[in-house]
Amino acid sequence: MVVKKRKEIQVTALTICHQDLETLRTLADVERENLASLLLHCVQLTDGVSQIRYVKQIVPLLEKADKNGMCDPTIRSCLDILAGIYLSLSLKNPLKKVLASSLNCLPEFFLTEAIQSFTSRLQEELNTTDLYSYRKVIDNISSCMENFKLGITSINNLLENVLHFLQKSLIEITEENRKFAGNHIVQTQLMNDLLVGIRVSVMLVQKVQGLQRINSNVSSSPTWQSMCELLSIFTKFLNDDDLLQTIHSTSGLAVILFIKAMFHPPEKIPDLISSLLLCSVDCTSAPEWFVHSCRSLCGADVSESALLFLCQGTLTMLDWQNGRMGPSGEALLLDTVHVLFTLSSQIKESTLEMFLSRILASWTNSAIHVLESSSPSLKDSLNGNASIARRLLEYVYTHWEHPLDALRHQTKIIFRNILQMHQLTVAESKLEKSDLAADPFIFELTQSLLRLEWHIKGKYICLGCLVDCIGTEHILALAKTIPSQILEVMGDQSLVPYASDLLEAMFKNHKSHLKSQAVDSTWIDQWHETWVSPLLHILCEGNLDQKSYVIDYYLPKLLNCNPESLSYMVKILQTSADAKTGSYNSRGALGALMACLRTARAHGHLQSATDAWRSLVSSAKIKQGLIHQHCQVRIDTLGLLCESNRSTEIVSIEEMQWIQFFITYNLNSQSPGVRQQICSLLKKLFCRIQESSQVLYKLEQNKSKHEPENELIKQHPSISLHQYKNFMSSICNSLFEALFPGSSYPTRFSALTILGSIAEVFPVPEGQVQTVYQLSHDIDVGRFQTLMECFTSTFETVKLLAFDLLMKLPKTFIQFQDSEKLQDLFQAALALSTSTKPYDCVTASYLLNFLICQNALPSSLSAYVKAQQAACGNGDKSAAVVERNTLMVIKCLLENLEEEVSQAENSLLQAAASFPMYGRVHCITRAFQKLPLNSLQLVSEWRLVVQQLLLMSYRLSAVVAPVIQSSSPEGLIPMDTDSESASRLQMILNEIQPRDTNDYFNQAKILKEHDSFDLEDLNANVPNIDTSAEIKGKEEKTCDVTAQMVLVCCWRSMKEVALLLGTLCQLLPMQSVPESSDGLLTVEQVKEIGEHFKQHLLQSRHRGAFELAYTGFVKLTEILNRCPNVSLQKLPEQWLRNVLEEIKCSDPSSKLCATRRSAGIPFYIQALLASEPKKGKMDLLKTTMKELISLAGPTDDSQSTVPQVHALNILRALFRDTRLGENIIPYVADGAKAAILGFTSPVWAVRNSSTLLFSTLITRIFGVKRGKDELFKKNTCGNSPVYRSREMAARALVPFVMRDEIPATVRTLLAKLPNCTDQCFRQNHIHGTLLQVFHLLQAFSDSKHRMNAHFQQELADVAVCTTAKLWLARRQNPCLVTRAVYIDILFLLTRCLDKPTKGNQPVLEHLGIWEEVRNIISRSELITGFPYTFTVPGLPQYLQSLTKLAIAAVWAVAVQAGEHTRDVPISFSQLLESSFPDVRLLTLEALLERFSAAASGLGEKELPPLLWNMGGTFLMLAMKENHPECFCKILKILHCMDPSEWLHQTEHCIHLTPKEFLNWTMDIASNERSEIQSAALRLASKVIVHHMRTSEETRDSMAPKLKQWVQLVVSSCGDHLPTESRLAAAEVLTSTTPFFLTNPHPVLGLQDTLALWRCVLTLLQSEEQAVRDAATETVTTAMSQGNTCRSTEFAFCQVDASIALDMALVVLCDLLQQWNQLAPALPVLLGWLLGEGDDLMVCVESEHQVEEDYLFEKAEINFWAETLIFVKYLYKNLYHLLSKSSWHPLSPERLCHLQRTASEQCHLLSQLLKELPPPAAFLKTVEFTRLRIQEERTLACLRLLSFLEGKEGEDTLVPSAADSPAEANQLTLPGTEMAC
Repeated sequence: MVVKKRKEIQVTALTICHQDLETLRTLADVERENLASLLLHCVQLTDGVSQIRYVKQIVPLLEKADKNGMCDPTIRSCLDILAGIYLSLSLKNPLKKVLASSLNCLPEFFLTEAIQSFTSRLQEELNTTDLYSYRKVIDNISSCMENFKLGITSINNLLENVLHFLQKSLIEITEENRKFAGNHIVQTQLMNDLLVGIRVSVMLVQKVQGLQRINSNVSSSPTWQSMCELLSIFTKFLNDDDLLQTIHSTSGLAVILFIKAMFHPPEKIPDLISSLLLCSVDCTSAPEWFVHSCRSLCGADVSESALLFLCQGTLTMLDWQNGRMGPSGEALLLDTVHVLFTLSSQIKESTLEMFLSRILASWTNSAIHVLESSSPSLKDSLNGNASIARRLLEYVYTHWEHPLDALRHQTKIIFRNILQMHQLTVAESKLEKSDLAADPFIFELTQSLLRLEWHIKGKYICLGCLVDCIGTEHILALAKTIPSQILEVMGDQSLVPYASDLLEAMFKNHKSHLKSQAVDSTWIDQWHETWVSPLLHILCEGNLDQKSYVIDYYLPKLLNCNPESLSYMVKILQTSADAKTGSYNSRGALGALMACLRTARAHGHLQSATDAWRSLVSSAKIKQGLIHQHCQVRIDTLGLLCESNRSTEIVSIEEMQWIQFFITYNLNSQSPGVRQQICSLLKKLFCRIQESSQVLYKLEQNKSKHEPENELIKQHPSISLHQYKNFMSSICNSLFEALFPGSSYPTRFSALTILGSIAEVFPVPEGQVQTVYQLSHDIDVGRFQTLMECFTSTFETVKLLAFDLLMKLPKTFIQFQDSEKLQDLFQAALALSTSTKPYDCVTASYLLNFLICQNALPSSLSAYVKAQQAACGNGDKSAAVVERNTLMVIKCLLENLEEEVSQAENSLLQAAASFPMYGRVHCITRAFQKLPLNSLQLVSEWRLVVQQLLLMSYRLSAVVAPVIQSSSPEGLIPMDTDSESASRLQMILNEIQPRDTNDYFNQAKILKEHDSFDLEDLNANVPNIDTSAEIKGKEEKTCDVTAQMVLVCCWRSMKEVALLLGTLCQLLPMQSVPESSDGLLTVEQVKEIGEHFKQHLLQSRHRGAFELAYTGFVKLTEILNRCPNVSLQKLPEQWLRNVLEEIKCSDPSSKLCATRRSAGIPFYIQALLASEPKKGKMDLLKTTMKELISLAGPTDDSQSTVPQVHALNILRALFRDTRLGENIIPYVADGAKAAILGFTSPVWAVRNSSTLLFSTLITRIFGVKRGKDELFKKNTCGNSPVYRSREMAARALVPFVMRDEIPATVRTLLAKLPNCTDQCFRQNHIHGTLLQVFHLLQAFSDSKHRMNAHFQQELADVAVCTTAKLWLARRQNPCLVTRAVYIDILFLLTRCLDKPTKGNQPVLEHLGIWEEVRNIISRSELITGFPYTFTVPGLPQYLQSLTKLAIAAVWAVAVQAGEHTRDVPISFSQLLESSFPDVRLLTLEALLERFSAAASGLGEKELPPLLWNMGGTFLMLAMKENHPECFCKILKILHCMDPSEWLHQTEHCIHLTPKEFLNWTMDIASNERSEIQSAALRLASKVIVHHMRTSEETRDSMAPKLKQWVQLVVSSCGDHLPTESRLAAAEVLTSTTPFFLTNPHPVLGLQDTLALWRCVLTLLQSEEQAVRDAATETVTTAMSQGNTCRSTEFAFCQVDASIALDMALVVLCDLLQQWNQLAPALPVLLGWLLGEGDDLMVCVESEHQVEEDYLFEKAEINFWAETLIFVKYLYKNLYHLLSKSSWHPLSPERLCHLQRTASEQCHLLSQLLKELPPPAAFLKTVEFTRLRIQEERTLACLRLLSFLEGKEGEDTLVPSAADSPAEANQLTLPGTEMAC
């Protein structure tokens, strides 16, 4: 879908020296036709791409000269210059390759001269002595050997010199590298040069013929000596730990290659290398040159890495093809793998592990090459049953879930090669797949893999290899349900890629097999049954994650394999879609259908969108999908419309209409993921429109030509283009309308994001480019003001989106004409920058940046810049304007800030209350971030500003530091008022007084806004506070300074200073030398910033402060490590060493912050280490970890406690830091040791830090699952005397036991339990063992395949072992705790073994377990009574366990006996009469589950007979139950039962008439707590409906009760109520909808009916998704009644709450018309529209009070509901109803009253809006928004009333912006067209 722009090729132009240039000028002929002229013209060009064209003309020109048969001096000189040009070009310059390619075609006549020239020039290169020019020479040597004849010949001519140069350069670069130890930048470059040098040396030996056969006969020659020296150098590199591992690796290759080239005879090379790898070299018999050069490799102490890379060299550099090395080669192959196996058990470093895996994979490749013509003995050694194959498989099993992806990939290669090796070792007759599948090794391997659990990722990889080896059909023969099994695990995101890859391999292989075997097309049915049917089952029935991953990963692969399957899937899903429409938590068949179609279209399997809608899915289904209750169905349907594999596919008019419909109802999505998907999909659609419009423009231009290939274009291009323009304009109208006052954050985010995409996709056209749409054409002054007001949102994302959108508009579009308004905006920004609300300063920063970028600053600011106009020269004028404006604003902010800091130095309390300084700093930082700092023109002025900023930052930090570094609490201090608040602040100040000496921390103070603040006032005592607190209504309003204000002011100031300093370091160019003209920061200033961060990180106590100081410090350290200045580059290392020394010394005078988590110290060290270059050796990390591990260990010195705590806390931070990656892994073991030893410390701080460290290490360690054969059968904590330890140990055991080994482990544990005859046993041991058995069995019973026979048999064996210890469940066992656990095990077994196996009776009956259970229960305390009290240990657990087992036994008897329940060991009545609430509660929960299942649709007959006629029992229980949870369950059970069965029994059972019982129920619903209230409301509603249905006579008498019930429902719908109450109200409304809400003959009065509908509308606007979904069910039910189903097109559909709100009003208006109640209902509906009940003045005053008195908003806010959306829908539906109805109008008096009320409110709103200060939208956002919303409601009401009076028509129904007092801010209500 995304079309990538073609990347322009950048070619650096070639140049030559002045002497060569003069030579060319001298040799060039007048006609410009000779080679010199060509070269001269070429080098004078500045464009490298153009030069390529001239270089390609060289050889054709020389070919002409060749015909003359002469090589004149001109050509000779030109060839010499060409050689110089070639060697001067960089290695990656395309010109170099083009020149080499051209010269390869040089006529033979000129070769001699050319070779001489190249040899001469190359010799000059080799003579260079500048070490930093060596890399260029090495690159030239490399390029000469890369397919360049002249180059390789020149190398051969200078071979001795080349070898000498390589030897010299490697030695000198190594020495230089040592000199620069610690300088990461220089060392990185030098090591890279070393690496290239080694690679070129290897290339030289491989490509130069003379070096491939060199021998010791020429040992005296310089060439031989150089070879020996180079070999010696590579050997040293191999053992040098200071070098990079890539150098080690390449050196290992070089060592083996040089030995191969130098050692004779060749047939003995394998023996020599074997001895080298086995560390058994005989130095007496080895050649002298070998011993001299490789002495360090001939001993027994060769390092692991050296051996590893020698193995790599052996496998890479020797020739393994076709067994050319003979038997000694085979022996070397075996020796190599044994060395690798040894290294595998020794190597722990992750990078070496990665190398080892690749080398092992390389070994298997070499083994395959050798096996193709090997001896029988080698085949025996490499057979699948041999030890080598077993060890290789063991390596695969232990590494196939390694955290490194690359290593896991190597295990796949190794496994695949094992299979191939085995194939090569078996007889030829078994090479067929069918024979191979039956091979014992392959068969056993397949079986063992299938037995493994599906959570093992390696299982998928290996099975995929087996598919390639033996075919899918053989695997299906062993596991027929494997497709379903794999699809089942696709709910786990970590397994999805592996599962989908395996499925793809299997179904592709299976398809090929079936096609090859079939004679007709019937094979597809079998393929569909195997692979498509399980997919459809998951799509319709699977859980949410399963469906998502199957759609994203599996479905596209399936369709790509067989596109014809789409019609098969659609046919099945279409059939199911009507029946399974889905819900809010289920996609249903409709969702599956949309997902399939979307995937098919996106992958090109739907040829035409229009055809797809016509033939595959109806328009109605599309619209249902677009407003479906499940968000993913909506997204998939939208994706179906937006996505296409063809970026230029025309968007049809139907698609446009559907998209418009979608946008109307889907902008307000609470899910961030859904919002992002909507915006992304719509952007794809806009891209399609833009790209297809370009095609249409071309077609329009060529309309005279007929192009048959454009068959999809059904109409004239101009019509489509016009439709595009109208559509985009309509979309933008909808999006701007969505930015109405009070719109929610999700709506604004969606609208602004989509508008931003439109501006991006349809840019302002340049030149002749045509564009179908421009956003700026649809933006007027009002919409511009709307975007500006988005800056006032409390969500920064909205501010950012609005700012970016404004920046995308043409610069000429945005203009400020009113200078007064401009000044107001700027002053508002300055005022907001000192607001006590943190989000206000963010608004200020966006407003200021916008004014800066638009050059819209007040003229008064020009005094801040000396030069009015920066000299632009040839630069960018707009950039100069932005720079000048930014400078003015920053200077203005800085001037204000300096004044405020001065005041804060006198009174921090005054500053916190009146002008918190962090806002100014924030605005300055944001202004810097928008500035192009690397191309500044006012440099001198900027330097002064930066200097002032730094000084100001340090002063501000000094002011707030005492609070930040104090021991005050970090948490939020409750904000109270007046004297109480001051008292709380005094407590804080007193606490920090001993450490902090600032004299303003003496007394809490309440400040007057216009009062002077004198230090003497600090001595005022608290009683005086009450006096000043009374001045509330006067001009001098009091201001409450709370502890919260002080704390927030200080930590936010520190945060902003840190971010400012970090930004300055990151963005500003540094002065490389003091006199530099371009830099803004000096070296000394950078050092000062670092010291500032260090001080605050090491001394701050407030987490918010040091975390954000850390953010700034990280920016600084990243810059320092890349800085070319050596003194700055060394700073992190110096700081690190200093702080480690300070931690170690434990000096009492140290200023390090010693809190329980060491405050900012771990952050400081973390920042220093994380910024160390990862490509280096990480020396700082290694040194630091050694120091910290040492400090973290236990010590006897009490003075070492503080360093130990610091060390433990720092280690924790480092182990958590993902940026350190695998480099931290080698220290995990030592860290764990330190943590565990820390548990034994007598000091709490040490134990606390050790616990935190251990927790972090557990997370780091167990990120990798355990290997295949690691099984810990002995759990040492299992018999701990600590109860909790035994519980935790039992749970911890489960992951360590493989699922298929659980039964055997359980049987072993049960066998260890004592018998009843044993004299001595410990209950702790019994308890621990039983817990382990229970948790293991629980894990085993949760297996996916618990119903297969194998599972049942294993559990039956466990059951037999369990029954052998039945005494533990009886009174013979005195311990109730162990009795309870044993009974839990019995209960678990009964639950798992309750189904009969095929052809047999149930296992439980067969083993006699139910009989034993009945005996246990009949002799238990449930029957005999309890001699205990709750003080007996374990009694509650025992009761619960026994009750669960008893209930299971009752159900089992009920199933077997039917109506005969004589064998029931205990009845439900007995359990319900228990005196223990736990017993009653468990029983009631079990009964409620059965009754709920029966009520949900299974029917009464599904209830077992023993539950029949229990209504009376529950009625009596309800009257006497005093346990709240039990009482709630009883009410729920009664609700599930049919009232006709039990309501008539009330008088007999509880002596209440049915109506009295209803009163009792409603009283409970009115007075009880939420859950009981909700249950009582549900029950009362059901009883009321029953009464109303019973007889007509009861209806009149029920009227008062109905009134009370309505009030009860209404009171349950408030936003302030618990979610449970509102869910109950929604459920009640849904269940009573046909009777009370939509009844054709209303039962309730109109007012009550409307009250219930108002409840529905309120619940639909709830912030909780669950409540909205429940209310949507009410609307769905209402739309689906016989008298309402025609009012909308979505009857019987599952719709989202957004459209349900509209649909509810549609249905209500339709019902009012049916009932002929429009006239009496209209005043009520107009009241809803007007918002009657809201006192406007009270609301405004309360808003004002909240905004003034509180630092943070405390009130509960509904972030989803949008008042004006409700107004829009109500207004639209009322208008349609009024315009088409024939009804009796309202009385003139009533109409007049409504008109007067609305008019008075409109006048009041106008006055209130005028009284707000300009610009009110920014300075009084809350009041302004509230007034604007009410204004819209009032105007809508007035227009409807005017229409009723006959004064206005349809065209004036929509409120107009011009009629509003706030013209520019007026919302235009959306159009009046009906949504449906």
